[in-house]
Amino acid sequence: MLTTPPSCLDPASDTLCAADVARGVTRMLLRHELTAIGEVPLDGGRRADLMAIDARGQLVIVEIKVSRADLLGDAKWQDYLAHCDRFYWAVPAGFDASPIDGAAFLPERTGLIVADRYDAAIVREARTDPLPAHVRKRCTLAFARRAARRLIAAHDPEAVQGF
Repeated sequence: MLTTPPSCLDPASDTLCAADVARGVTRMLLRHELTAIGEVPLDGGRRADLMAIDARGQLVIVEIKVSRADLLGDAKWQDYLAHCDRFYWAVPAGFDASPIDGAAFLPERTGLIVADRYDAAIVREARTDPLPAHVRKRCTLAFARRAARRLIAAHDPEAVQGF
């Protein structure tokens, strides 16, 4: 019998957590032929909420924000642009995303996704800025190796201990 995964939905406020938004965005990305993994470490000590790759090898990073304070206080997000061809913000349905239209959030470069825990929709497409070939190769290999390690860990957790 299949069960619905637990949600982080706060029944008192109807607020979705980042895991709910990530779930909806991941489902939407799959429909668009992009395969995503979460919590992806990047060069420089940063960590992308979601990174996805398409059939052509283009890389997409999605930064999830569920609170206004987190959105306005994020001073590191522009570092992610050097690791992807396209960058999206993802917010829960009902979130006031108006700051993302401001110049500080580079609306001419970044896209916007609105999500719930079941699905998501692209509200504003991200501009494609192709990565240099050597950066693409490094990022793609790191993505593939990380995904493979996670798959191995799901089947044999002892195999990846210490790595």
